[in-house]
Amino acid sequence: MPEKNEELKDGLMESILEKLREKQYQSLRALLDELNPADIAEAVEALMDDGDINNDDLIRIYRLLPKDLAADTFVELNSDMQETLITALSDKELRAVLDDMYLDDTVDVIEEMPANVVKRMLKNVDAETRSNINQILNYPEDSAGSIMTIEYVDLLPDMTVKDAFDHIRKTGIEKETIYTCYVTEKKKLVGFVSVRDLLLNPYEAVIRDIMDDNVISVQTTDDKEEVANVLSKYDMIAVPVVDREGRLVGIVTVDDAIDVLTEEATEDIEKMAAITPSEHPYLRSGVVEIWKQRIPWLLLLMVSATFTGMIITSFEKSLAAQVALTAFIPMLMDTGGNSGSQASVTIIRGLSLGDIEFSDILKVVWKEFRVSILCGISLSVVAFGKIMLVDHLLMHNDDITAVVAFVICAALALTVVIAKLVGCTLPLLAKKVGFDPAVMASPFITTIVDALSLMIYMNLASLVLGI
Repeated sequence: MPEKNEELKDGLMESILEKLREKQYQSLRALLDELNPADIAEAVEALMDDGDINNDDLIRIYRLLPKDLAADTFVELNSDMQETLITALSDKELRAVLDDMYLDDTVDVIEEMPANVVKRMLKNVDAETRSNINQILNYPEDSAGSIMTIEYVDLLPDMTVKDAFDHIRKTGIEKETIYTCYVTEKKKLVGFVSVRDLLLNPYEAVIRDIMDDNVISVQTTDDKEEVANVLSKYDMIAVPVVDREGRLVGIVTVDDAIDVLTEEATEDIEKMAAITPSEHPYLRSGVVEIWKQRIPWLLLLMVSATFTGMIITSFEKSLAAQVALTAFIPMLMDTGGNSGSQASVTIIRGLSLGDIEFSDILKVVWKEFRVSILCGISLSVVAFGKIMLVDHLLMHNDDITAVVAFVICAALALTVVIAKLVGCTLPLLAKKVGFDPAVMASPFITTIVDALSLMIYMNLASLVLGI
């Protein structure tokens, strides 16, 4: 299926490019008119990335789009292309685009634009829209208020179903969604009804009698990732956003929630790989920009790895007395790092989904301790067999005795236990003190575990082997 989609995308790109080069603009307009805005944006972005078209071609393609399709496609384009279009369009063209965009999409675009572009955008919207934009922009970044839209259908409790339908027909064309209507009394959210509820009840039925007053809502200051999780948990199309007094101020729709979850997942993956999150996709990021994202973490991890070297140096005489121990240091460090990473990634994901809280730390530690015991014993048994059969017999290494193998395997088991306990607790502690748990992922935990595994190994060897 993915291969088929890729073939369709390539075919679409070839058709657009061919018609553009041959100046078959009417045919190109007809082709674009049949496409989904997201597909148009994807094809045009790919052509731009491949260098097949330039900014002038982008503007030409955009101006061929019908009015409604143009606004929807504009929202799907990346911020660089949006800026190019805003700069190139006349005030009349820009006003037409902004008039057809939903308020939350307009705010998203504004947040990505430089000051001079924002100034021009705000100049081309009406006073009411400008006021609403400024209101949303004043909410804290990453809050529910910053991603909500005020374009929702609100009803009064004393309305009849017939009144409700008349109201929806009159105002619904400007709303982002009409499938769920929110019931307010003196601006306070008191319930909701779905269009299904309205269709299945007689015209004379009163909204107060058919509405559901068990409303799940979020506050304007709630984190947007939590809002997205609420939508996912309750399978909602949209979730109402209220202020501290319970007054309905907007809604967050499921399409915005998907964007939030995608953005947060990407950010977590980048942090877990010790990369500063980027605002641009990889292919549109410059070499210097990527270098800036990666080098601080690499420097930090390199400096922190100095402790590993210091530990090895401090046990230099012990290693010289039993050279065979040196060969198994990489195995111990890698196994410890992998064990810690497994635990940390699991906990970070649980924190992200809301399945795990800091109050669960004792349950998490107890569970990971039992898992680590099983993993440690399993790995040690396999390692002992490998050391005695492969390293000792097949490689004829007489320095590797059963006692040395025992030391290595015991250190391996202890390393796994410690690594998993570190891996599960650090993300929880980071969350508790207000840090992003994703920072405490693979590279950071691996560096800590490397130092701990070496200390366990060297001290155990000194104790058992007397070196």
